[in-house]
This record gives sequence, structure tokens and C-alpha cells, in this order.
Amino acid sequence: MGLGKWIGGIVGFMAGGPLGALAGYAIGSLFDKSTTSHEQTAGNNAYGQRNSFLFSMLVMASYIIKADGKVMHSEMEFVRRFLRANFGEEAAIEGNRILLNLFEQRKQMDTQDPSAFKTTIYNCGRQIKINLSHEERLQLLNFLAMIAKSDGHVCQAEIEALKETAIAMGLSASEVGSMLNLGGNSLEEAYKVLEITPTATDDEVKVAYRKLALKHHPDRVASLGEDIRKAAEKKFRQINEAKDRIYKARGIN
Repeated sequence: MGLGKWIGGIVGFMAGGPLGALAGYAIGSLFDKSTTSHEQTAGNNAYGQRNSFLFSMLVMASYIIKADGKVMHSEMEFVRRFLRANFGEEAAIEGNRILLNLFEQRKQMDTQDPSAFKTTIYNCGRQIKINLSHEERLQLLNFLAMIAKSDGHVCQAEIEALKETAIAMGLSASEVGSMLNLGGNSLEEAYKVLEITPTATDDEVKVAYRKLALKHHPDRVASLGEDIRKAAEKKFRQINEAKDRIYKARGIN
């Protein structure tokens, strides 16, 4: 058994249930195929952490994509592009297959108990909280928010699903709002990115920015790989753009 399958099986076992076992083994198989060079050049711990992150992304993505009861092509394509860009075409095909399997697992579980899949997602979130750092979980949430935004509209069901997954992973609803408003052009969106209201004092704005900059610094997710670090750098730039917009409006130097 390859290292990826071994790690994937362990992650699946920790997540529990048929969904965890399926996703754990599948993601291990995927990255056995697509990260041979990475495995040879990186330590086993870093490799396992990266697989855990990507396993978590696919499981949680399956919940976000189906939150509104539909599987949107744009959301599926966002995930495929991510895998294709960083791991190649075979990884994109395999990742797509994994998501379809997860959707089928959800369908089967829902026929027996409509709350079963949500419970499984909650349990996966708890394991993610144990196995990933706060900063890594924030980057995972950022990816999930981008998936939800990829079709140009985030419905209320998707917002609620993002909040559910965030809370299960030990994050907050305000952090969901922050991720959803990244890249916005308005002052209102900028305040939400910094997780504050327009009534905050200048000192509170500065404190909020420093706190956000610290927990979202790209170096804090560097162990997950260069591709994920680059995504974190983009997120960091968007946080700075939101800060600059607020500073300019208030005349803060």
C-alpha cells in the first residue's frame, strides 16, 4: 500500500463512518498518483499534513456544493482547476470522481436519515480541528468560500453551510463573513473582511488588522505546499486591500 493510501486510510478512520473511509482511501489513492516527487522531497509529516488538508477540502466541498440542492458546473470546475493546476489532469479527473462518490454517499445516507450526512460533516470538522492548525483551517475555509462564490452568487443555504462547517472546525461565523467579502470593492465589505463594524474606533481598526494579518500570514501555511501558500498570499493581499480602503476613508496613516 502506498504512503498516500496509508495516510488516507488513517484520516478516513479518524473521520469515522463510510463517508470517511471512502474519502480517506480515495484521496490517498489520488495523491499517490500525483505527488510522487513531492513524497520523495518532503518529510512524511508534511506530506501527511498536506493530504489531510486536501482530504478535508474535498469532503467539506461536497457539503458546500450541494448546500442549495444543486451541483453547479462552475463550483465543480473550480475544484477541478485547483487540482489540475497543481497536480495535473489525472488528479483533476480523480478528484471529480471522489466528489461524485461523496455526493452518492450523501444521497444514500439521506434516504436512511436526513440528518446523517450533516452529522458526518460535523464529526469530520471536529477531526479537522484536531489535525490542522487554526491558520490551516482558515485557509481551508477560504477555499470553501471561493467554491461557493465561483458561480457568481452565494445563496443563504451556502452561507449557512459555510457557517456550519466553520463552527465544526472550531472557527467562527465572523470568519466566514470575512472570507466571503474578500475581493469586494465597497467599504462595507472591507469592514466585514476585518471582522469589525463601521462603529469601531481607529484604534480598534488597527488592532483588528494586526490580528488578522498575524493569523492569515502565508508563512503559517507554508508546510502545506507552494500552491497553497500562493493562495494564502492572494488572500493576504486582499486583506491588505480591505485595510487600505478603511484607512483611506478614515484618513489613518
